[in-house]
Amino acid sequence: MRFDVLIPARLASTRLPDKPLADIAGLPMVVRVAQRAMQSQAARVVVAADDARIVDACAAHGVQALLTRTDHPSGSDRLAEACHLLGLPDDEIVVNVQGDEPLIDPALINAVAQTLADQPDAAMSTAAHAIDTLEDFVNPNVVKTVLDAQGNAMYFSRAPIPWWRDGFAKGGPTALPTAPGPLRHVGIYGYRAGFVRRFPGLPPAPVEATEALEQLRALWHGHRIAVHVSTHAPGPGIDTPEDLERVRAWFAAH
Repeated sequence: MRFDVLIPARLASTRLPDKPLADIAGLPMVVRVAQRAMQSQAARVVVAADDARIVDACAAHGVQALLTRTDHPSGSDRLAEACHLLGLPDDEIVVNVQGDEPLIDPALINAVAQTLADQPDAAMSTAAHAIDTLEDFVNPNVVKTVLDAQGNAMYFSRAPIPWWRDGFAKGGPTALPTAPGPLRHVGIYGYRAGFVRRFPGLPPAPVEATEALEQLRALWHGHRIAVHVSTHAPGPGIDTPEDLERVRAWFAAH
């Protein structure tokens, strides 16, 4: 199996300005992410940036990066341009690693790529892990998924799914469903490059806007998303200054 890792990096961030360049133990965040991805089995790791400062920071630390347009509405659009600029063949597997995941597990990257390779009828792959607290189950910021018998996603939602009819009959959930147990979606995706290029041209799904979940567009148009179920939660991502301090503390301790 051969696959590439693409890391979209956008300089603008409302909660954490210049996030890709934020210092983590002496290196820019995006470089830390790329270094973790390089520990996977990927044939190539490339940062797809919207600003020359990100490209320059990557080049200074031996990370391949390319400059993409600044007006992309989403990371998927940036990936599509990157696939075009790199000239990737349609059947090439690409793993999209978020640029704010400096503790991403290289084994998870491998697993997402392998999951897509093992299911040729799937257009995408992603990951999930078991939810073990009621707080996460009811939290709308924690995206949930339900799988079919082949391990493909049936749906993604911010709502508590699967809804336990009998267990929740007396009001809101007071316990976690057990069969099946709920799964938390992890925001890492595998694609075939041809599908990445087509995806931005698919009309958005009505339910995609309702849930604010872009991956529902693929399901709405009939494309399968294969899901790797991990035995453990991924390392924390960085969305806020508080998240950044926690990750800096982790690097200082390790």
